[in-house]
Amino acid sequence: MKPVLRHMPHPSGLPLSRAVIVGHIAYLSGQVAADAQGRLVGNDVTTQTRHVLESIQQTLAELGAGMADVFKASVWLADMSDFAAFNQEYRRHFDAATMPARSTVQAGLFPGVLVEIEVQAVVDGR
Repeated sequence: MKPVLRHMPHPSGLPLSRAVIVGHIAYLSGQVAADAQGRLVGNDVTTQTRHVLESIQQTLAELGAGMADVFKASVWLADMSDFAAFNQEYRRHFDAATMPARSTVQAGLFPGVLVEIEVQAVVDGR
């Protein structure tokens, strides 16, 4: 039997889903530190990381899940010299006992974007 696919439209109208749920797994699109009008929030990696992780937490809450349900994170940093500051903020959003697997790489991101994060999490599936 094919699993049910559910899409959460992106509020900005961009041609992508904020998340796609397949069975009991939510695949969240990469998120950057942007407000509802699409303006960047913060000009340092700590502020941007906090904003992105709070947005991820909000999306997960809408799906009946939380940060402890995240099992994989992919992270793109504009500059690897921000790795320590990023890591310090990232750690505040996850319990040490449920820290997800993670990949972190340097990438050419949109100007002003210092970090992008996407996650996969276990959700209810309804």
